Amino acid sequence: MKVICIAGYSNAGKTQLIERLIPALKGRGLRVSVVKHAHHRFDIDHPGKDSWRHRQAGAFEVLVASSHRLALMREFEREAEPQVHQLLAELHDGVDWVLVEGFRDSDLRKLEVWRADAGQPARYPDDDFIAAIATDSPERLPQATLRPILDLNDAEAVADWLVAHGERFDYDHRRHAG
Repeated sequence: MKVICIAGYSNAGKTQLIERLIPALKGRGLRVSVVKHAHHRFDIDHPGKDSWRHRQAGAFEVLVASSHRLALMREFEREAEPQVHQLLAELHDGVDWVLVEGFRDSDLRKLEVWRADAGQPARYPDDDFIAAIATDSPERLPQATLRPILDLNDAEAVADWLVAHGERFDYDHRRHAG
């Protein structure tokens, strides 16, 4: 399994890049999963549905499955920020690539998404885990870098780069087991 964290500040275009990378990687015959960090309470369930009722009754986990999909909802009894390595351990072994959105302070190899017009600083000068930068304005990068600079608007080229450098993103669960 290969893991790349798509990192950057809000409104830089991380989600849009991931939306275009998924079919670009799938078109190469690869199975792709996504791990997304949410900064607030969120719900994928709806009031009145059986799974919602089970959670409201106090179930620690509710797993809903059909012939097309599986969803696991787990309630934390105490507020706790899950670690990205714990979430990666939950994924199916048969996945080729995992695109991680959020977790920008993690120790995963990262592709920084940076837009000059977003008005946020670049992270690459201070983050040794950034392997490359995807931007729509390379001429406006705040600091010279030897890291590869990719076209944020060309998901096919980004996918080509990821696949060509896949060995850099090999993930070993055992190294992060705890």
